Amino acid sequence: MKRMTWALAFALPVMALAQPMPKNPGARDPDRMARAEQRQRLRQVLELADSLELDSAQALKMDETLRRFEDRRRPLREQVRDSARILHQASQGDSAALSQVDTAAQKVFDARAQIAALDRELYQALAKDLPPQKRAKLAVVMARSEGMKGMKMKGAREPHGD
Repeated sequence: MKRMTWALAFALPVMALAQPMPKNPGARDPDRMARAEQRQRLRQVLELADSLELDSAQALKMDETLRRFEDRRRPLREQVRDSARILHQASQGDSAALSQVDTAAQKVFDARAQIAALDRELYQALAKDLPPQKRAKLAVVMARSEGMKGMKMKGAREPHGD
């Protein structure tokens, strides 16, 4: 397991460096977003494989499950992002966005509820073949990573000394 973890950890930066740099680094480049999503999923797989002491086959199976759920989660995240952009513009006084506030807020809440349901479904899919102790570890890892995502989105620092 440790060899696979180290091999994947070294492959990640190499894969990232092999990709061409976008012409406009500040723009939302779909290829760049896909690579970032792939790196995030690889980090998740590595963390889960290490925490749950999975072998290579189990880690690959987990990666496939995470990929399927990410494909379902992506449009919801985009909906949240688009609605948040409208809400931000409205909060800055943009008259075109002011009329869309209630609809955008409702879309954010609806999408976040769907994401939470997907998280529950993801846990069930990943935990299906695991013994109780590993299911508990999985739940802890998922809860911790979800909490860290929220902190990063708000600009907070990750806690030190976990």
